[in-house]
Amino acid sequence: MDLIWTSVALVLMFAGLIGCIVPLLPGPPLSYLGLLVLQLREEPPFTLSFMLVWLGVVVVVQILDYVLPVIATKKFGGTRYGVWGSALGLIAGFWLGPAGIIVGPFVGALVGEMLYAGNTNVAIRAALGLFLGFLFSTVLKLVTCALMIWYVASALWKS
Repeated sequence: MDLIWTSVALVLMFAGLIGCIVPLLPGPPLSYLGLLVLQLREEPPFTLSFMLVWLGVVVVVQILDYVLPVIATKKFGGTRYGVWGSALGLIAGFWLGPAGIIVGPFVGALVGEMLYAGNTNVAIRAALGLFLGFLFSTVLKLVTCALMIWYVASALWKS
């Protein structure tokens, strides 16, 4: 039975890693679910305090994933039109592969700000802020999931 729990946990962990990049797939929560599934083994590899700390980390990272791009956009002079444009750009860019996921939010924010303000310099600055916030939150999610995978690999190596 341990082999089944370990296999399911590893699938969830790597799905979480993919979810850090693919929109609409919650990366860190999926990886955390992998940690939880691993706890179903005969000898759970993690303590309750470890699991609670990681639950807190995942909650904070998920909140930051939504908040950081908005904060960065506003810091760079953007509006909600840029944020909405970025969200639509992300959805449109998803169909264009990895480059679309990176370029889509930037172009969407730029178009949204251009429609609202009509000022190219303001629109570029706001789109850049949103892009930096999006990039930082994505890296934060990737690091979080990679660390969880490292802990799982470490726990499996010891057993």
